[in-house]
Amino acid sequence: MKKITLITIAAVSFFAVGQVFAHGPVRQKAEEDITINAPAEKVWAIIKNYDDMSWLPSVKSTTADKGNKKGSLRVLTLQNGGTITEELKKYDEQKMTYAYKITDMSIAKTITHSGAEEQVPVLPVDNYAASIEVEANGATSVVAWKSAYYRAYMNNNPPEEMNEEAANTAVTGVLKSGLANLKALAEK
Repeated sequence: MKKITLITIAAVSFFAVGQVFAHGPVRQKAEEDITINAPAEKVWAIIKNYDDMSWLPSVKSTTADKGNKKGSLRVLTLQNGGTITEELKKYDEQKMTYAYKITDMSIAKTITHSGAEEQVPVLPVDNYAASIEVEANGATSVVAWKSAYYRAYMNNNPPEEMNEEAANTAVTGVLKSGLANLKALAEK
């Protein structure tokens, strides 16, 4: 009986130590809110069309196959020529919100990391999902843009172009610049 107990303790200890040294990617989250001095309906009118991302500075053009219908695929062509394909997961006109997920991205560049060629996507993330919501606050609006994602490099020891810091910096930059531009457009 003592042998079985010792073997069980050893196995549990080995498993626990193995978990401590695991260093795979951790789900990241970014959320930005902004108060806009305009009615919620005016703000929503700027962002409500899934096939129109003209309010986001990094986007040159947008196409979508089904408009605001769930499952609609939109392709964002970025100012730098890259592309991001996103799928509409949820759309609620009444609540002034929608949610989407990135399904494909073009490659920004190729790097060598640990002796292998690695492709860096235009947004250094993997499994990216987000939602945007407009909420009335009297004569003003609050827009919340939330996202969750992994770094682009899913193995251990990521290169700096695809680590958590690169992912967080890129995503936060998109959210902040988009909301700042939305504020400027809505307050005109």
